[in-house]
Amino acid sequence: MPSGPPDSPSAASSQTSPPSGDRIAKVLARAGVCSRREAERLIAGGRVAVNGRVLDSPALNVSPRDVVTVDGAPVAAPEETRLWRYHKPPGRVTTTRDPQGRPTVFDNLPSELPRVISVGRLDLNSEGLLLLTNDGALARHLEHPDTGWVRRYRVRVHGRLEPERLAALDQGVTVEGVRYGPIKAALERQQGANAWLSVALREGRNREVRRVMEHLGWSVTRLIRVGYGPFILGSLPREGVEEVPRRQMRDTLGAAWRSGGGPRRRHGGRPDGPTDGRR
Repeated sequence: MPSGPPDSPSAASSQTSPPSGDRIAKVLARAGVCSRREAERLIAGGRVAVNGRVLDSPALNVSPRDVVTVDGAPVAAPEETRLWRYHKPPGRVTTTRDPQGRPTVFDNLPSELPRVISVGRLDLNSEGLLLLTNDGALARHLEHPDTGWVRRYRVRVHGRLEPERLAALDQGVTVEGVRYGPIKAALERQQGANAWLSVALREGRNREVRRVMEHLGWSVTRLIRVGYGPFILGSLPREGVEEVPRRQMRDTLGAAWRSGGGPRRRHGGRPDGPTDGRR
C-alpha cells in the first residue's frame, strides 16, 4: 500500500461522514495476501495494523492513503484483475484445502500464477472448464445467477434416453423439493447402454446436472463442462492453464471487469501496463 500519514485509519477519521475506501479484508484479498476469511483470522490474531494501530476487528474501511501492514511488513498495492481458463481433471476438489487430504485444483498450478480462487466449483468427479481469478469481487459477479451466463456440459449417462423426457426439462424440474430452472438437454448419440448428451443451464446449482439426470433414472458416468458464458474449454489440454487476454475481458465483461477491478492504476496515475489487449 502507498505511504501515508501515521494517524488513525481513514474510516475512523470522521464520525459524521460515511466510510470511504474498501473493507480491510477486501484490501488484503485484492493485494493477494490471503482470502477475506483468512484476513479475518489474521486480524483476530493481532497481525494486521493500519497506520501503526493493530486492528481487533475487520469492520474497518481503508483508503489508498492508509498504510496497511501484516506482521509488520507493508502490504503491496492491489494486483491487476486477471482471469484464467483451467482444464480441471476428475479426481480433484475445488477448494484450497481439503479436510480429507484429497488433491485440489490448486496443487499443481504453474508457480508463476498469483494467488487465485475459482469461479464457482466443479465437484470431485467432474471435469472441464473452470475459471480462475485473482479478484474475489469478479468471481462473485461471474457466479451470481443474475449474470445469466449459460453453463454448457457434455454428459455421459448410463441408460437409454427418451428425447421427449429431455425436452420436458426446458420447463424446469423439481427434485426432492428443490426447484431447478429451465435446462436445455439434447441427445447427441446413443451407444448401447450409454448415451452422450449436451446440457445447458443458467443456475449451476450444486450437483444440479447429476441430480436431475438421476431423478430421470440415468446415472451420470462422465460430466465435462465445455463452456461458461463466453468462455469455452476448446482444445485446452487437461490441467492446462491459459490467461484470458485483456482485450477479451474488456469486450466480454465490460463494466463488470471495471467494477471487479479492471486495470489497476498505480498511485500517481498511469495504468499498470497496456490496456489494448497486449500481454
